[in-house]
Amino acid sequence: MEQYKLGEMEERFAQLIWKHEPVGSRALTELCAEAFDWKRTTTYTMLRRLCDRGLFQNTNGTVTALMSEADFRAGQGEEFLNETFEGSLPRFFAAFTRRNKLSKKEIQEIQRLIDEHKEG
Repeated sequence: MEQYKLGEMEERFAQLIWKHEPVGSRALTELCAEAFDWKRTTTYTMLRRLCDRGLFQNTNGTVTALMSEADFRAGQGEEFLNETFEGSLPRFFAAFTRRNKLSKKEIQEIQRLIDEHKEG
């Protein structure tokens, strides 16, 4: 799903909105001028692009998120898992632990997550 793939500047722009939302579109253009040295038209073009992808909305000059950053990151993770490991969390975990040893604390945290999300 293309919704979860952002270029570097799209990513930085999205983070700026999540950090400041709700934010007026005029204030957003000022933030982008300061952070990225963008002109007003560049900000509006980027905003329109991310609104069209369902991440944000601009209603009466106020920009808000339609998707939280946490939900966006979760979607990125799911997309990565699907594309790289055919949706298999155990295959991902096996690949990850092949090169990285887990601490006792990490194992406990993973076990806690498993226990919280068990079916049934």
